[in-house]
Amino acid sequence: MTETFVLVPGMWLGGWVWDAVAERLEAAGDKSVAVTLAGVGDRVGEGDADLEQHVADIIAATRGQENVVLVGHSYAGLPVTAAAARIPVSRVVYVDSGPLPDGARQLDMGPPPESTDAVPPRPWDQAEDPILLAGLDEDALALLRKRSTTHPYASVAQPLRRGGSLNPPASMIACTFSLEQIAEMRAAGHPFFAAVSDDMVIRSLPTGHWPMLSEPARLAELLRA
Repeated sequence: MTETFVLVPGMWLGGWVWDAVAERLEAAGDKSVAVTLAGVGDRVGEGDADLEQHVADIIAATRGQENVVLVGHSYAGLPVTAAAARIPVSRVVYVDSGPLPDGARQLDMGPPPESTDAVPPRPWDQAEDPILLAGLDEDALALLRKRSTTHPYASVAQPLRRGGSLNPPASMIACTFSLEQIAEMRAAGHPFFAAVSDDMVIRSLPTGHWPMLSEPARLAELLRA
């Protein structure tokens, strides 16, 4: 059965970041739709889009598609979770992300921004950030520096509101957390994994936080699996 993978990037990046993964999915006989969220990438001029606008972007990308697999990387786990609760999809895959509970905000996942202006991209310096940027070669880092843009503040500040229940099967591809770390954090009640169900399939892909650039072939295989 042919599936349609709707690929949603995390902060600062447009749909282009999925190019190598999309190529492999399509070579295997599936379809792909890479989403660029409002206010990011080549849509950076569209203003301070909020989380609900990003949910709407994802829902719009699924229209007319069949056997939809929603794929959310990093920040995109938030709008993907809401979209999957509101529209029928075949399944959901979280890439170094997860189905966060209602009320969660991206703003709470790390150090707060210095202002309420659009959030600037990270410096993409592997020496300063060796864990998250693991596996990226100089070409990939140069591409990230060239093509990343600011990310709308409103989208990271707005709390998640699902507007329904997450019914389709969901799985996770963990890159920067080991399976053992995830089990420990779940047992400790860490909010990042608070909504991970006992029956969720979690696959390990040890690399940095951007596997679509560091391990595109293996990521495509895991998405299809």
